[in-house]
Amino acid sequence: MALRLPQLTQRPMHTDEAVHAIKFGSLLEQGDYKYDKHEYHGPTLNYFTLIPAWIQSSQKLSEINETTLRIVPVFFGLMLILLLLLLKDELDKTAFLFAALFIAISPALTYYSRYYIQEMLLVCFTLGAIGTGFRYLKTRNIKWILLTGLFLGLMHATKETCILTFGAFFLSIIFTSFLNKKKETNSYLTLTSNKLQHLILMGVVAFMISALFYSSFLTHFPGILDSFKTYITYIHRAGQNDLHTHPWYYYLQLLTYYKVGTGPAWSEALIIILAITGVFRVFRKKEILGGNIQFYRFIAFYTIILTLTYSIIPYKTPWSMLSFFIAMILMAGLGAAYIVRQQSKVYLRALLIFLIFLGSMHLLYQAWSLSYKYDASPSNPYVYAHTSSDIFDISTRIKEVALVSPNGNETYIEVICTGDDYWPLPWYLRSFPNIGWWSKVDFEVPASPIIIATPEVEPDVLHKLYNIPPPGKKNLYLPLFDSYTELRPLVELRGYVIKELWDSYQQDLISEK
Repeated sequence: MALRLPQLTQRPMHTDEAVHAIKFGSLLEQGDYKYDKHEYHGPTLNYFTLIPAWIQSSQKLSEINETTLRIVPVFFGLMLILLLLLLKDELDKTAFLFAALFIAISPALTYYSRYYIQEMLLVCFTLGAIGTGFRYLKTRNIKWILLTGLFLGLMHATKETCILTFGAFFLSIIFTSFLNKKKETNSYLTLTSNKLQHLILMGVVAFMISALFYSSFLTHFPGILDSFKTYITYIHRAGQNDLHTHPWYYYLQLLTYYKVGTGPAWSEALIIILAITGVFRVFRKKEILGGNIQFYRFIAFYTIILTLTYSIIPYKTPWSMLSFFIAMILMAGLGAAYIVRQQSKVYLRALLIFLIFLGSMHLLYQAWSLSYKYDASPSNPYVYAHTSSDIFDISTRIKEVALVSPNGNETYIEVICTGDDYWPLPWYLRSFPNIGWWSKVDFEVPASPIIIATPEVEPDVLHKLYNIPPPGKKNLYLPLFDSYTELRPLVELRGYVIKELWDSYQQDLISEK
């Protein structure tokens, strides 16, 4: 909690966060949500965000802030640790404690627990499905298979990439069953007629939960079909989007060693090394003291399959790796327990524990630094096309100038950015109802008192301001910003304000002094 909760408003909103926030605004203000099979991912993030918004009695998007939004992934990030309790009978006690520690202090999990996107919810529901699934396999209690269906349904209602996890689940069960048979282990992963009935029940529950969200709680039934049609879009996007195309080793590079220029070096190699050790242990030995060998075999296969799958797919974003990284952490818990316990001499065991402790302190320091000191820096491995901290100056200056206008927040503002590349400005200017968002200059629309534009359209902006108006109707515009201002690294924004409004703003500053 200490790593995740403080200063949730500090980091600038990423474009994706702002997009989801505006989407949530429609649900909050109008009670309207319709799943879009082309964008935005699943609806669970939006609906769960209603809870903190209702708690603070907010009815408009302008009444909430980043804390309201980001507290949702914070909650699910913390739930990951509690969900480990479902696996306390499957994990060696030492491995259990190490896994809980690594989940708590992993820089990647910590950083994205403060990120208003779907990933932390997906990872949380995935761990929930694994935990309840193995509880059912051991107890045959129907409540656990119902809860497994619940988590699987929530996974599908969260993000389309759950299909990759489902595939990894299926293949891991097959490979684990085969390995159990080969090593003459009595497997409880084999299918029986009784289990088949329960699996059907699990599927029905999963479909009902997913359909409930995608139908916007039975108000938009086309959303259910669209939740399956969407895979046509994502198959095309996975192979065709050059902007997010990265080499196969992209995720492993982020996790093992990342350094930009003179910036600090970052690494979660401790977890990777311990995870490899855990996988080696699983496939080398028939039994594991204090743990469930079948569970470890399943997780080992799952880690390998999902890591390879995400590595092969050309389309990559850093937060996507969390789906397999959570499994790596479970294997790392086993690896840490193994290398400590295999030492018969006390001093060697103490030395290994001390080395793991030092590595954990390094992870802890990185988790704090990446979330609070380098939260929007390009030197951060988990920062991806992130909004510049200049966004605070941009939005503050616009609000201050508009405040002295006779129209106040009703002041008309033009935002003109090539390719509609103006996000996350809609979030920061959400209190202004009269904003025109443009990808090019519209010469038919009268010039607004405040104009925000990218340099590419500046010639057209100047033509609109000084060439089109007839003599006597031209207004002088001055720069709104005092210096070079970025929306994102190398994405400049320029501001123009009508002289009369700028003079009023300057006079107001003098009066305050």
